[in-house]
Amino acid sequence: MALLLLSLWLSLVSAQDLNPRTIVRRNYDIARVSGTWYSISMASDDMKRIEENGDLHVFVQSIESLEDGRLKFNFHFMGRGFRGRGGVSACTATRAEPGVLADLGENRLLVSETDYRLFVTFRLQNIRNGTKTQVLALYVCKTYGLGPENIISLSHQGRARALRRQQPGRGRS
Repeated sequence: MALLLLSLWLSLVSAQDLNPRTIVRRNYDIARVSGTWYSISMASDDMKRIEENGDLHVFVQSIESLEDGRLKFNFHFMGRGFRGRGGVSACTATRAEPGVLADLGENRLLVSETDYRLFVTFRLQNIRNGTKTQVLALYVCKTYGLGPENIISLSHQGRARALRRQQPGRGRS
């Protein structure tokens, strides 16, 4: 999964005018994260929770900046046969407040890094029934022309294609 995230990041770098100096890893201007975002990929130390029927199988629809400095996440929740919409507020995007996610245990939501224009990476720390789960999610922004028509899911490419490229005896250019 880390390779998938790296591949996506590298493709964003080559396809867009991504300036590494614009990437923010601390002291975020949370209001600039507002907008319509599309899920690109998720990684977790417990894959069952983010797979199709997992309880953390969530797609963020939009992020709104509230007047008090918090963010409101509007999302589609698809886990365990439940399909619906929900929302949760996060205090400066560092800790999820009780809401729809409260049923999933104790949650802490952090912005890992962003450049505000193209991508944002969130890190969710979930503790449920004494078990800690980490989820890393990458999103791209529609505001700057990266809508669903510009997204290719690399997860459907399969490992076979990548493994064929790594077979011994094949020349590399």
